[in-house]
Amino acid sequence: MTGREFKDLTFQQFSNIATAFASPKRLELIDILSQGERDVDTLSTETNMNFANTSRHLQILKSSKIVVSRKEGVRVLYNLANEEVVKCWKGLQTLAEKSASEIRETARFFFEERSALVPISSLELYEKLNKDEITLVDVRPKEEFLSGHIPNAVSIPLKELKDKFNELPSDKEIVAYCRGPYCVLAVEAAKLLTKNGYQVVILKEDVNSWRAQGLPVHN
Repeated sequence: MTGREFKDLTFQQFSNIATAFASPKRLELIDILSQGERDVDTLSTETNMNFANTSRHLQILKSSKIVVSRKEGVRVLYNLANEEVVKCWKGLQTLAEKSASEIRETARFFFEERSALVPISSLELYEKLNKDEITLVDVRPKEEFLSGHIPNAVSIPLKELKDKFNELPSDKEIVAYCRGPYCVLAVEAAKLLTKNGYQVVILKEDVNSWRAQGLPVHN
């Protein structure tokens, strides 16, 4: 193999990975799977795609070794291939935030439109948790909570929140979190809780960011 052939082959393989990432819906699938294993039906619902399109996108990701699958009875379950995929996805977000002003403006408009409060950082949250100053609410689906969550978090999926106000103390600040800065669950939870008289902030980071900082995660 010549040097030219080596470079052409290697960069083609890099390009194949980049192509697998080059779809909004595939990125959304990666974002969801970064929280834990899911079946095709669940992913279809979460991404608002039909079963066939979801399966097609998953096969593209699988052929590029970005996701892996296993069978459990008649169900096919998908997960990210390794932690490097999560790092790549986080790196892409960081690059986009620094390079594209449109992303920053869209995020700013979205949060301002919903009167979302200033977010809390992971380190600030960790200190408040240790002092028992806040109530931490994980508003992701229950399966994601069971795959890994911040210690002392209470699992109340967004769709159940209206029915569980009585489980939340009114004398403590509430911190809501979900899948990270481009997930809307925590923002919608904060809006709903604020309307009902609770003092709420959101954690814009997710469990993976929490873990990457060396902070504990419970399964």
